[in-house]
Amino acid sequence: MLCLHACFLACFASTSAAAYYTPAPWSTGTPKPILNAIDSCWRTKSNWAANRRALADCAVGFGKDAIGGKYGAIYVVTTPYDDAVNPKPGTLRYGVIQTQPLWIVFAKDMVIKLENELIMNSFKTIDGRGAKVEIAYGPCITVQGVSHVIIHGISIHDCKPGKSGLVRSSPTHVGRRGGSDGDGISVFASSNVWIDHCFLARCADGLIDVIHASTAITVSNNYFSQHDKMSVVA
Repeated sequence: MLCLHACFLACFASTSAAAYYTPAPWSTGTPKPILNAIDSCWRTKSNWAANRRALADCAVGFGKDAIGGKYGAIYVVTTPYDDAVNPKPGTLRYGVIQTQPLWIVFAKDMVIKLENELIMNSFKTIDGRGAKVEIAYGPCITVQGVSHVIIHGISIHDCKPGKSGLVRSSPTHVGRRGGSDGDGISVFASSNVWIDHCFLARCADGLIDVIHASTAITVSNNYFSQHDKMSVVA
């Protein structure tokens, strides 16, 4: 609890555009742009899109060792379609349930309305840079009992409670779920998780819920809006 809380306080202060471009102390004349530690690690590189997985080296705080899909292939989401039980190649759900590490990117702008909660597997990165990606108007993201997950640069809003029913969590396992609470991102009994540069708003429960002895978590540079319960840590 204390680990996430300390990092949250340090990193959330950098969510606004003004925080990215703060005048340097003791400077004279025109202030020079100053990026925070995470942004300066990758935004200053004009070829960042050619080496997306370098983002994994930019994490700070207690989740700094989260590698996501750094050592895996690039997986491209080409369609917003979702099937909670039998996801098709090219969908977000098909990528996040795979057992091998994957760095997941998006071919175009899209709004993904999930059929049921999106259950992520270990060693996955959801990287929304270069596209406007929204997960909205249905159940949202569950990170449960896994490790090394990075979620970066997507919009998560208007999340609804999940329904009771079958949801696939790996290529070989479909389990019956009781229905998620309606969190934007629920982190449950997981470790080495980094959530960065996401927009979260108007969810039925919390925007980010970190519970049940989850450890090594960084929540940084996110924008929380239009909600009375931003984050629960337990």
